[in-house]
Amino acid sequence: MAITASQVKELRDSTGAGMMDAKKALTETDGNMEAAVDWLRTKGLAKAAKKAGRVAAEGLVGVAVRGGQGVAVEVNSETDFVAKNPDFQSMVAAFTEAALDVADIDALKAADHNGKSVDAALTEAITVIGENLSLRRLVRVEGETVVSYVHNAATAGMGKIGVLVALKGKDNGIGKQIAMHVAATAPASLSAADLDPALIEREKHVLSEQARESGKPEAVIEKMIVGRMAKFFEEVTLLGQKFVINPDVTVAQAAKDAGVEVTGFVRVAVGEGIEKRNEDFAAEVAKTLQGN
Repeated sequence: MAITASQVKELRDSTGAGMMDAKKALTETDGNMEAAVDWLRTKGLAKAAKKAGRVAAEGLVGVAVRGGQGVAVEVNSETDFVAKNPDFQSMVAAFTEAALDVADIDALKAADHNGKSVDAALTEAITVIGENLSLRRLVRVEGETVVSYVHNAATAGMGKIGVLVALKGKDNGIGKQIAMHVAATAPASLSAADLDPALIEREKHVLSEQARESGKPEAVIEKMIVGRMAKFFEEVTLLGQKFVINPDVTVAQAAKDAGVEVTGFVRVAVGEGIEKRNEDFAAEVAKTLQGN
């Protein structure tokens, strides 16, 4: 299939690879972007598997804890100016508190907010503020003890990143430290057992191809794969990561030393996964003039 310049640019932006390498990767994988990223990684040509595009959504994540449960609610706006608006912040705080009493996002939209539904209140706020607003996510954590943390706080209980950590045992301050660690490292799961099997298989495939590029005997390659997968689990799972406050121990060991066990966590960052098209305006005008 024909590989377009825009595909090459997208792959270059997402991996840091050179133009010709990006084009070859797309050609080798029939234009499949995800497979092309893996092809570049196999060849050692991807500088970083960073996400292409830029996040368009602004807004706030509110967190609230009651007893053994905690919730994080994301409300998006078009601009950061709205996120700094006291009325918007008050609305996010009210929605977050209401989330403690409901099961999911649909129930939250139907919940009462000053005599009207949360959904109706949000629609009214859109009219008043003049920007598109969205109640995007509600996530929950339950445990014997739940601790919350907000990074880049706009005001109490809300900011750009909200973290909830569930512990078994009495928290003595370690909970907030682990929550701060989560905010900084964005682990993919609590442990290897919780990782998406598809993610594990994809990583194993890439690491296997990398190992075979070395040309070493199969028995050596198998050991290399085992070692590299162990390193992968250490890097992406919360319990396996080196504790940012004391890199000499893992998060699991730090929690054990503090007399607790981490049983769950969530990390919600404003706008993650929402991408904005990065358009070349001049090229778009030229294309229009050419009648394309």
